[in-house]
Amino acid sequence: MVVQGLVYSASLKNPGITDKMKKPLQDPDYALFRAEIEGTEPLQHEHTEPYRERPAPIPRPRLPEAQPLEDESLLSESEVETHDYLLFSRPGLQRRVIRELQRGQIEPGLELDLHGLTTAFAGRAVREFLDECHHRRIRCARIIHGKGYGSQQRQPVLKCKVNYWLRLRKDVLAFCSAPRHDGGSGAAYVLLRNPNKSKK
Repeated sequence: MVVQGLVYSASLKNPGITDKMKKPLQDPDYALFRAEIEGTEPLQHEHTEPYRERPAPIPRPRLPEAQPLEDESLLSESEVETHDYLLFSRPGLQRRVIRELQRGQIEPGLELDLHGLTTAFAGRAVREFLDECHHRRIRCARIIHGKGYGSQQRQPVLKCKVNYWLRLRKDVLAFCSAPRHDGGSGAAYVLLRNPNKSKK
């Protein structure tokens, strides 16, 4: 057992310290000190380890370019108009279900926040998020895309991209802007197809 306190105890015998600066050590205190350090060994040296140059950090691998969420040849991004309020639904979907989605009556099971992401990272995040929703059999999800106030041109870039990306996914039945209390025009509710029905 090595106790670095021994280095301090050696200074008690430093001849540079005058007798007036020394405080006499009482016998009980000395006995207690000896009992505490019994069985210890003095340090071999008082020097710290020599400086060792740390290896250079390993660079983080660059992520591959974001792959399309679906076949983008089916729909051109220029064909999609993005308004302040988002609303999209597949043909045949009941209006009652769309109204429930718009009112927030279908509770989102998962949520994705795209704030601060570039378009490439956001596209990959949306794709992986929807795949996770499919795996967990989530019926409704919420995607926070923001209102674009933080972008350079103060335009909702991610909102436009989300409006386009979601239309390419066959498992997306509908989506709309969230109610004001849940993000308003800065977030979207996404209604997903039931995986069991898609198998049939």
